Amino acid sequence: MSNEHPELRRPDGSPLRILAVDDEPMLTDLLAMALRMEGWEVKTAASGLEALQVAREFEPDALVLDVMMPDLDGMGVLRRLRESGNLVPVVFLTAKDAVEDRISGLTAGGDDYVTKPFSLEEVIARLRAVIRRAGQVRTDDEQAILRVADLSLNEDSHEVFRGDDEIELTATEFELLRYLMRNERRVLSKAQILDRVWSYDFGGKSSVVELYISYLRKKIDAGRTPLLHTVRGVGYMIKAPQ
Repeated sequence: MSNEHPELRRPDGSPLRILAVDDEPMLTDLLAMALRMEGWEVKTAASGLEALQVAREFEPDALVLDVMMPDLDGMGVLRRLRESGNLVPVVFLTAKDAVEDRISGLTAGGDDYVTKPFSLEEVIARLRAVIRRAGQVRTDDEQAILRVADLSLNEDSHEVFRGDDEIELTATEFELLRYLMRNERRVLSKAQILDRVWSYDFGGKSSVVELYISYLRKKIDAGRTPLLHTVRGVGYMIKAPQ
């Protein structure tokens, strides 16, 4: 697996840290083995409460998090992480395959979703994607900065500023904003946004897009001249004021 993709490391050159959480020891053992083959540092946890403790000490770059656990479920773990200001990317694991469960996981602040049974290659591919999205990998590329009016987004450092104010975004919020800014003054449909940002077919259930647009508006536009615009019946766009 690791030979097919460029190596991902922390900005300081050290191995990425992944926390795998599931109450099935055989599954976490398999995950840990596959993740270590990528050259990553791995720790495991068998419950939600243990996951929170390990996350505090280990400071992982991403979590693979089972939804169904005996003491504190994956949604509860994620909620506590986010409440404490931890924006670590999360890939959920679950035996459920319903659209509603996917949406609930993503709207809770998760970044991606893999349903059981899954291939180890799929989990690693999802992890690589959310870690890249979160800007937690070393890159030798020249900095790329997108600008719309006084809003700037650095694609390498993942810093976002509105004027002189730095704006903190989750990995998914960042990806959504980047997609909008790369398509300035172009109306993007909910289906296009779902496909680009989440790579899912939600069967027409686009409430997740509306929710994340509202998150961005609160962070980007609150108390300022609006840059994010809704085009009724069509979609969303970002543009500088006339």
